[in-house]
Amino acid sequence: MRCTSPAPKPGGFGLRLRAKRKTTQAAPGGLIQKTDAKIPASGGWFEKTEARSCLTDLGKIAGNLHNCENCHKLLRLHRLRFRFSTTFLGAPNMVLLICLIFAIGYLCITLEHTINVNKAASALITGVLCWTLFVVNTPPLLDETKVPAWFAQEAKAEGVENVAQHYAIDHDLLHHTGEIAYIIFFLMGAMTIVELVDAHEGFSLITDKIKARNKVQLLWMVSWFTFFLSAVLDNLTTTIVMISLLRKLIADRETRLFFAGIVVISANAGGAWTVIGDVTTTMLWIKHKIGTVEVMRDLFFCSVICLLVPLIALSMSKFMKGELIAPEKVEGHHELRLEPWHKTLFLFLGLAALLSVPVFKAYTHLPPFMGMILALGVLWVVSEVVGKNFDERTRSSTGVLHVLKKVDMSAILFFLGILLAVGALGSMGTLGDLAKWLDQTVKSLEIVAIVIGLVSAVVDNVPLVAAGIEMYKMPMNDTFWMLLAYCAGTGGSCLIIGSAAGVAAMGLEHINFFWYMKKVTPWALLGYFAGIGAYMLQHALLGPSGGGGH
Repeated sequence: MRCTSPAPKPGGFGLRLRAKRKTTQAAPGGLIQKTDAKIPASGGWFEKTEARSCLTDLGKIAGNLHNCENCHKLLRLHRLRFRFSTTFLGAPNMVLLICLIFAIGYLCITLEHTINVNKAASALITGVLCWTLFVVNTPPLLDETKVPAWFAQEAKAEGVENVAQHYAIDHDLLHHTGEIAYIIFFLMGAMTIVELVDAHEGFSLITDKIKARNKVQLLWMVSWFTFFLSAVLDNLTTTIVMISLLRKLIADRETRLFFAGIVVISANAGGAWTVIGDVTTTMLWIKHKIGTVEVMRDLFFCSVICLLVPLIALSMSKFMKGELIAPEKVEGHHELRLEPWHKTLFLFLGLAALLSVPVFKAYTHLPPFMGMILALGVLWVVSEVVGKNFDERTRSSTGVLHVLKKVDMSAILFFLGILLAVGALGSMGTLGDLAKWLDQTVKSLEIVAIVIGLVSAVVDNVPLVAAGIEMYKMPMNDTFWMLLAYCAGTGGSCLIIGSAAGVAAMGLEHINFFWYMKKVTPWALLGYFAGIGAYMLQHALLGPSGGGGH
């Protein structure tokens, strides 16, 4: 056999190898019977090869190309590419590479304030890279045998060559994107409603009622108010509101920082027992893992214990003795011209709007974000009608368009990026394999939930819960889901970076990481394990909820 192709020109399309051999004779070299292969000179994959066996057949061809140096160079190049793709880019190593990228992204999220890069940026990059590497390498990361027969038939009917890749994009990616959109739209609506109430100073009607000066008395009032407000709103917004209140009540910085730490514990404990109080319980609710009434019934008692035990212990400590000194009032900023009925109206409508979402879902069976968007639309109309009587400055400060600028879009984008990354690991089967390993290594799912809660103090609880949802397939209202909701919601209090409430307090009051660990973490751990004990006791006495145990 000889090479009939001329030397390739720079940037040219390539050269053509033709090899024909009679089937009645078998040469020692084992040449392939028929080859019509086109090899691009600048690199690329083989465009057409009949009756070939990848590198083996090309090696046999190369053995007969004695007089063509260019052919030898190109074939050596393709040997190198083939070896690279089957070793480093093989399925096991590619999974390790994606997991490494995921871990680096996690590290960047954890060290957000150290590296001065917003965690949303790290999450977005991580999510896109994980999906890109997964899709580009299907197969081998997703074998065609795992693609449903109906999808494979439709894809082949449409002339799709890489069915696995087509399935990863048109089914897995779009499926995960739709589920992420449910959560993001819900959060955007809720955050806008809360900001709208705050813009109309609705929360001031509540915070202005707190007049206590005794440390212990104020601690109990602030903690329980935070606990119940967080259950109705969310722990992030409640923390922001309460820290604003503490600035008006406590002049001493050290004391105020300690109260801010207890506010974080209270907000996370309060948000754990309702489906709208914490983003993790919201995720579990939207994914049909927990029910609205069931989570309140199962987690209210342990959430109360989570806060009650630290408060009792703190009340007996020497630090809480004495009276508080109020800070001096600072004049000079513009006061909004709002009547008391304006504040009352928006506080009532805002709380009613948030509480109506579970009711809307129960009666219509539509996704929760639909009810939240409806509530936002109604509140928006009321704001426009009432705002017609405001002066220009007040109208511009309380209008929805102004409020939308205050919504934390970086938090929304963070959820998008990290949930995309977790979705990629789920589609790859990595999380399923991890679940099997945990089942074999850690026999108790209660311990798994407890560990996830503690890890959420270091790693953001959103991706942890998202991973748990992908890993386990227990029925709705199962004991595991309930304990996971509690642990993921309250475990983040153990470190200042472990929850959205903690990060908000850290940013508003510039709380030092190690100061929080020394002063607040022991009380958070005490409440965390006390709540777990309360849940176990309740479960033992009353039995599992409607979903059953495991």
